[in-house]
Amino acid sequence: MPIYLSPAELHEALAIRDLSHPDGQPHAMQVLLQGVIDALRSQWSVPERIVRHSPLVSVVDNYDRLGFNESDVTRDQRYSRYVSPTVMLRSHTSASIPSLLRALDSDESMDELWAIPGLVYRRDSIDRTHVGTPHQVDLWRVSSRETLDSGNLQEMIGALVEAVLPGAQWRAVPAVHPYTESGLQVDVLMEGEWLELAECGLMAPHLFSEAGLDPQKWSGLALGMGLDRALMLRKGIPDIRLLRSNDERIEQQMLDLSRWNPVSQMPPIRRDLSIVVAADMDAELLGDRVRTALGEQAEDLERVELLALTPYGELPTAAQERLRICDGQANALIRLVLRPLGRTMTDAQANQIRDDVYLALHEGPVKELIAR
Repeated sequence: MPIYLSPAELHEALAIRDLSHPDGQPHAMQVLLQGVIDALRSQWSVPERIVRHSPLVSVVDNYDRLGFNESDVTRDQRYSRYVSPTVMLRSHTSASIPSLLRALDSDESMDELWAIPGLVYRRDSIDRTHVGTPHQVDLWRVSSRETLDSGNLQEMIGALVEAVLPGAQWRAVPAVHPYTESGLQVDVLMEGEWLELAECGLMAPHLFSEAGLDPQKWSGLALGMGLDRALMLRKGIPDIRLLRSNDERIEQQMLDLSRWNPVSQMPPIRRDLSIVVAADMDAELLGDRVRTALGEQAEDLERVELLALTPYGELPTAAQERLRICDGQANALIRLVLRPLGRTMTDAQANQIRDDVYLALHEGPVKELIAR
């Protein structure tokens, strides 16, 4: 059965503040973003255009016109947020590219840097580096005046890394994207570990053809980067929830790019659950359902772990009878790790959250609550 957002869910998603937008309160993400745009504009001496489109996009622009196949798993409603069969909340800021290309005059002479920042909407796992609404920026240079090539792409990577992480060592390894040729993944070396920073490549000719532009005349560079991750790497922030904290001690540190000064953290509280779920449950869908169940209280979750998923047929008979589980279902062992950023959580509060999650996710007839 198709999974579409309810009006309330859509309203809640669209109400989330975009930390990269200067119309809101100042934030270090805006400083980082502007630094990247300035670096690329200076590198090439081309004008920039900052584009902020509605996050509601057509499925065709989000996937088909970018070259995604019908069978690509990213289209699955488990991972993307659909409003209707034809409209969705964008899963990447690249969804703006087809409409921008369609608006170009085929005879136009231009060479521009397009910066497309904003929130993207996914169903994702919950941990210290992932949320369901991360920030992303697409940086594309589009030209009808010169043929952009791999040398220009290397320039772009170098300027980007220097702007985000001055002096960092980087490497570019081959990667495949439906809308690029000679695709690359950009990794940076941080404390002895290679971490992904961005994905990039030469614009695929089909993008221009689809928009009615001659790919013999037009060329371009495409790069996408997660702004949350880039800011966390730049400042040394250990937990993505800190980016939105309203704790004054933390808010003051989110105004510039200076290194993160750790704020006292509360001890974690763990609660384990054994529940009955559909057999095809996974960590991404689990995370999304937990967020929906808890609403604002989801901010108290440091992570949700799917420890084990045992299908009906693999459970001992005693367990099948105790859970009253059916074929097509599975027994999921889930761990909630609770750690509020600015207050102490009592056992009773942790138990209540555990039960709220249990009641929202458990699909079996036998209930095992501890707070009621």
